[in-house]
Amino acid sequence: MRKTLTALVAAAMTLAAAPVMADLVVPNLSYRTGPYAANGVPYADGFNDYFTLLNERDGGIGGELIKSPECETAYNTEKGVECYESTKGEGALVYNPLSTGITYQLIPKMAADGITLYTPGYGRTSAANGKVFKWVFNYPANYWDGASVAVKHLLDQNGGSLEGKKIALVYHNSAYGKEPIRTLEELSKKHGFTLATLPVDHPGQEQKSQWLQIRREKPDYVIMYGWGVMNQVAIQEAVNIRFPMENFIGIWWSGSENDVQAAGDKASGYKALSFHGTGMDYPVYADMKKYVVDTGKASGAGDQVGSMLYSRGMYAAIIISEAIRKAQEIAGKPAVNAAEVREGFENLDLTEARLQELGLRDFSQPIKASCENHGGPGAARVFQWDAATKQWNAASEWITSDKEVLDPLIAEDSAAFAKESGIEERCK
Repeated sequence: MRKTLTALVAAAMTLAAAPVMADLVVPNLSYRTGPYAANGVPYADGFNDYFTLLNERDGGIGGELIKSPECETAYNTEKGVECYESTKGEGALVYNPLSTGITYQLIPKMAADGITLYTPGYGRTSAANGKVFKWVFNYPANYWDGASVAVKHLLDQNGGSLEGKKIALVYHNSAYGKEPIRTLEELSKKHGFTLATLPVDHPGQEQKSQWLQIRREKPDYVIMYGWGVMNQVAIQEAVNIRFPMENFIGIWWSGSENDVQAAGDKASGYKALSFHGTGMDYPVYADMKKYVVDTGKASGAGDQVGSMLYSRGMYAAIIISEAIRKAQEIAGKPAVNAAEVREGFENLDLTEARLQELGLRDFSQPIKASCENHGGPGAARVFQWDAATKQWNAASEWITSDKEVLDPLIAEDSAAFAKESGIEERCK
């Protein structure tokens, strides 16, 4: 009897000491080290801090706390896959790896495991076709949308015609950087401009030959698909050859404060796309300060709040949270599983009214997903850097991509993936 009592007491003590597991697990595959850390850190902070805000202010989502275990990938595909394998058993509901290379490797794994992959503004573009990619969502916009929006902006700047113009694409020589090439080739045929492609090898610290070529060939515009230190170097090289900053436009991954500040005042006028707003003029940031930063619960130093990439990490967490909330509504219970969260993503209806309730009026475009549409509205705005005030200012209204060009490309690429993977189209 004494032994039994001792065992029961020991078991009770073990249970009391065990950590209470959150019901809603959203791992954060982050990178705070390596040549891409300057971009990865603010994104990871914004992602973590929004979930902390929901826990501290609202008691989680639907009464269920959110847990976001962080795993360092260093923007390395192999490490990213290892992080996925090591965290999925914790009850993971959705992943947002912030890496196209990792995304490509995880697409078949997560489909087999029945876990959602959310890749806002990155990853495999044709995953916008929900008929083929059941477990992947990349709304509100993708790489090809970005290329089209950049060209549409240039059309607006040139009275509706780019006939005879030269556009150079400076791109990270990876799956990410290569994504827009086919789209820009098709757009060049439609609009009559000449396209030159200039790859930059990882990590992007050496670009003199590319910018000497730009100085020699004198393109009218440069579009950049860069990341990490590559962006800073490219902007400095553009300054060095006196390329007009207002004619230099980056995709949303080439438009953070870290990218432009190193070049000082001469970076003024540089443009970049974004599918969300930035700055502290949104009510949600007052709550973030009150419940997260001022209480010492911020993921980082708290000095990135309101910056472009912090806002983007927060945006990803907002969409995930709203998809979980929708899943709870559909399932009729707060403790939802991965399959039910996928249903939440596919039935997400993020309206203007809901964005306002979240303290995010005019922050982003509404999203109405469906079985077929995992890609969202495909819109972005152009922002322009002002070195004097150290802020990004909106330089356009929302611009929607050219679906006439993009939809056939998405259909073609997703059909090829379906064939090679033995996937039967759904939503019929």
